[in-house]
Amino acid sequence: MAGHHHDHIHAGDPHAPVAEHGPSPEYLLLERAVRELLVAKGVFAADDMRRQIDLTDSRNPAMGAKLVARAWTDPAFRKKLLAEPKAAAGEMGIDVSNTPELIVLENTPTRHHLVVCTLCSCYPKAILGIPPAWYKSAAYRARAVKDPRGVLAEFGTALPPEIELRVVDSTADLRYLVLPRRPAGTDGLDEAALAALVTRDSMIGVSHPLSPA
Repeated sequence: MAGHHHDHIHAGDPHAPVAEHGPSPEYLLLERAVRELLVAKGVFAADDMRRQIDLTDSRNPAMGAKLVARAWTDPAFRKKLLAEPKAAAGEMGIDVSNTPELIVLENTPTRHHLVVCTLCSCYPKAILGIPPAWYKSAAYRARAVKDPRGVLAEFGTALPPEIELRVVDSTADLRYLVLPRRPAGTDGLDEAALAALVTRDSMIGVSHPLSPA
């Protein structure tokens, strides 16, 4: 497994399917109680909380898709995105200055990358927004390392055996973004049309971008 490695993988059924699951009612009640307590104690104001929620909600996969689309159409920008991801994002008005180190990994005809955080759910939120529930699940975090091709198959992604599959492990200090391969038949599309083909999952590595209609 490439990238930063953790020494521990959360326990779980190695055959458990990767699926979407929302937060439990108990978790929601606990979050509300802690939030109200922090506001009551003056740790932060309710307005501060709302502003942070609005900022978080403004971050979504469309931001990452714009980076990918620009990289597909501009070789100079692609080179900078791979070498200096934060600077490249800043050029497009995406502020990632306060986020952990960011590494962009390019998929090629011979190599495919899959991102996981085996210990928790470290994720490039500044570019992709809130991580999906399955990314945080114990099943995904364990099986992405033990059976990555099986996980990809569950997302409908079948890689030929000759393609090298690299699993990279995010940490509290490091985030990964996958630069997927540009789909065939898109030579005539502009950046906006290309960005519409870039999905959140393709920037995590569990799927390919959409094909043009």
